[in-house]
Amino acid sequence: MSKMKIKKGDTVRVITGKDKGKEGKVLSVSQETSRIIVEGVNMVTKHMKASGANQGGIVHQEAPIHVSNVMLLQGGKPTRVGIKVETKTEGGKTVTTRTRFAKATGEVID
Repeated sequence: MSKMKIKKGDTVRVITGKDKGKEGKVLSVSQETSRIIVEGVNMVTKHMKASGANQGGIVHQEAPIHVSNVMLLQGGKPTRVGIKVETKTEGGKTVTTRTRFAKATGEVID
């Protein structure tokens, strides 16, 4: 299992499936299943039973989609994401830093 290149808070565009072309903000990321929840994408209807915390009834909420079905938006355009790994030796200790970058433009992503 490799490290995911999409993080919580990123803006992504769906590139395949029933919601193709929709854009939204990543609400949560699951590394174990390689799935993400995107705001306003892959909406499902769920019937909730009433309890003390909620009123119950029919609720519309986002369902997870696979990370391979989305692309990161950088400057309004979809781009692939690369990772630059830099190792530095400081005072006898080796420090490794990982930075994400947009492959289309070469810009560093936060």
